[in-house]
Amino acid sequence: MIFDNMKWTREPAKFMIQPDRIEITTEPHTDLWQRTYYHFRNDNAPVLQIETEDKYFSFIVKTDFTESHHRFDQCGIVMYLDSENWLKGSVEYENDSFQHLGSVVTNHGYSDWATTEIPADVKTMWYRLSRREDDYCIECSMDGKIFRQMRVCHMWEGAGRIRFGVYACSPEESSFKAIFTDMKITECAWKAHDGQQPD
Repeated sequence: MIFDNMKWTREPAKFMIQPDRIEITTEPHTDLWQRTYYHFRNDNAPVLQIETEDKYFSFIVKTDFTESHHRFDQCGIVMYLDSENWLKGSVEYENDSFQHLGSVVTNHGYSDWATTEIPADVKTMWYRLSRREDDYCIECSMDGKIFRQMRVCHMWEGAGRIRFGVYACSPEESSFKAIFTDMKITECAWKAHDGQQPD
């Protein structure tokens, strides 16, 4: 059972782990962000992860954020190595009209943020994180079957033993229950590039 091998980085005050689901109730003013644009650093979101040295794999999870209701409420997939090296993919609530489906990659203490707007009535999302050595791919799916690429990235500190899993947070004055189900680890679904050969 994948849940049996997962460990907390910053255990939340309220959570529940069952054989088929994880629930995290977020606390206000929790987030993962480093420096860029906002000029602040926030590194206090709860993260539940498993460790591996496997160089090629995919990790899939379904997120349910029906209760999210305040700006920046979010939950999703994460690979958290330390405060200055991590990546995440999530849907961040914005308002009653739209949300941000996006990803953040943080290398050596600087975060970026790549997003696209989706309707506010979307309340579930699957994610698939795939690893090929120190390169990573984040994908999303509305139905758990057809996955679409969100991001391909390189992690400067992501070549050895890593940790990956799920997170949830509420950067502003908010709290909501995030639900994670359908977790599994598979063979790497992100196949080797079959186009131009490397130099």
